[in-house]
Amino acid sequence: MIIMGVDPGIAILGYGLLKMDGNKFNIITSGAITTESTMSMPERLSYIYEELNVLLSKYNPDAYAIEELFFNKNIKTALTVGHARGVAILAASNHNVPIFEYTPLQVKQAIVGYGRAEKKQMQLMVKVLLRLDEIPKPDDVADALAVAICHGNSSKYSNLFKL
Repeated sequence: MIIMGVDPGIAILGYGLLKMDGNKFNIITSGAITTESTMSMPERLSYIYEELNVLLSKYNPDAYAIEELFFNKNIKTALTVGHARGVAILAASNHNVPIFEYTPLQVKQAIVGYGRAEKKQMQLMVKVLLRLDEIPKPDDVADALAVAICHGNSSKYSNLFKL
């Protein structure tokens, strides 16, 4: 099974594609889609959508796992991230890829075993679980890989989380 994990964002959207064989994960690719603050919101959203379409067409994942929004005190930030999340969901939907969403708490629980784990603990576990030499950078990439691992570990229960 090929799982695409996404950590939505407007300035940086992290992604990671994993191949899961049994309970073993192998990284296919990971990275970040970045937009410049000088771009208009429609330009940024269009760029994110186009880049995700390229990835979805190239890797044809079996599942698309995306992190739910963490409520932010800054409502403007939450809304702009929500726009990017919507575009990310639309891209997967248009490719007929089953979409699953996970809360940050669920992701941390699946990766570290503790839903209130520190970000650094989660990043270290991603490195260990994927047998990487270093923690993926930027943080959004590590988060996206964590969401993909979370889905892989939860896939037998995945209908509970399907959008």
